[in-house]
Amino acid sequence: MTLQETRRNGTGTRRRSSASPRPDAPGSRTAGVVRPDEEQPLGNVGTRIRDGVGGWLKSPALDFYGLIVIGALLVGVGLTMVLSSTAVLNISRGESGFAGLFRQGAFAGLGLALLIAAAVMPPGFYRRAAWPLMGLGLLLQCLVFTPLGIEADGNRNWVSLGGQTLQPSEFLKLSLAVWLGALLATKRPLLDKAGHVLFPMVPGVVAALGLVMLGQDLGTMMVMAMLVAGSLWVAGIPRRWFIVSGVLGLVGIVALTVTSPNRMHRINNWLHGTCEGDSCLQADQGLMGLAEGGWWGVGLGESRQKWGRLPAAEDDYIFAIIGEELGLVGTLGVLALFAALALVMFRMITRLDDPFMQISVAGISAWLLGQAFLNMMVVTGLLPVIGVPLPFISSGGSALLASMAALGVLLSFARREPGAQEAITARVGAVRRTISVLPAPRDAEPAPARGRSARTRSARAKRSKRDGRGSGRQVSGRSASRTRRTRRER
Repeated sequence: MTLQETRRNGTGTRRRSSASPRPDAPGSRTAGVVRPDEEQPLGNVGTRIRDGVGGWLKSPALDFYGLIVIGALLVGVGLTMVLSSTAVLNISRGESGFAGLFRQGAFAGLGLALLIAAAVMPPGFYRRAAWPLMGLGLLLQCLVFTPLGIEADGNRNWVSLGGQTLQPSEFLKLSLAVWLGALLATKRPLLDKAGHVLFPMVPGVVAALGLVMLGQDLGTMMVMAMLVAGSLWVAGIPRRWFIVSGVLGLVGIVALTVTSPNRMHRINNWLHGTCEGDSCLQADQGLMGLAEGGWWGVGLGESRQKWGRLPAAEDDYIFAIIGEELGLVGTLGVLALFAALALVMFRMITRLDDPFMQISVAGISAWLLGQAFLNMMVVTGLLPVIGVPLPFISSGGSALLASMAALGVLLSFARREPGAQEAITARVGAVRRTISVLPAPRDAEPAPARGRSARTRSARAKRSKRDGRGSGRQVSGRSASRTRRTRRER
């Protein structure tokens, strides 16, 4: 073909227009197509993270794992801050600076054992044991009025057993929550009748709150009142009875406050902002610690209030030490953990299909969250001083043990959510399946079977090989005889 013919007819290959992109160009339609036999690229990380988080939030096991993670974080924060807030005073007493951590860590280890034991129990066990647990809680609370009882700061709410102090009211909270769950779940269809509302719920609640109040512990009684209110609300008690119960409870709290000169003195100081002597020392030093912390805090372990300035720095006012050392960011982090715990527990109430578990979770939620926010409001000056610890964080064995046991009960209930048991016990770990943002690995190809068929194939191969050698010898024999016959003919 001459040059002129080539120019006239072309080369036979259609040129690609500069305007049309290549098939594998980023703007082409086939650029994002991934064949099944090809390894998938990472792709859009934001989309994968969004899809992974969305799938994680929809997982039936979210509440179960959420309780574990949040509880571990709260206990970890508590151990860290107890070490920080007690080290100086322990050294000044001639003890080890880690004495507070060792003591609280021992209670945390015992609480972990209680948590595991409570988590493995089925919900039916708690429903059957509700009445015995309530009786045991009331019996322990009665011990504070025996020679075993200890009085501190005007409150008689502790028991000395084996050289250790125990606060029975903390365990009475858990018993009351489970007892109300079992009782109200049984009477739920009959709650519109006065007789079923009043008996036996009212005598049991009055006995529990009354024993605590006889020990002059108004803060614990208020927490238990919130526990009862949360249980009644989720149980669906008629509105008129709920309002009557709330009014009577409020009247009782006001009456107990007015009849106590110590409480009235605290309230007057809180309302007017005036102090006489050391009556406002704890509240003022707590606010000063929060103010000194600023945005980012003075640094972990660098608090000045824990050097004897702030009373109960490791107990009721540990939130002030958190604000001083970790700043506003640290306090908001603790607040976020309790908010996340609230979301998990509220989600459990809506997902569980058993009234007993719903009401029990509501009572435990009102207890833990109500006590936490009461403590924070006291430290920040939004309420007068009320002696309630910060759950999971404040120093103290009874409060930590009761809180971790309650967390174990919640874990037992979370496993009974629809689809949760299957998600938790699935062959592929539920955590990897729910939070992974990468494609799941392809299943490995099954190994060839080594059963009867494999042995059959091996026998056939050996037979074929043997037959092949035999036929070869036969062919060689025929060729030799034919050669000899040809030679004789010649």
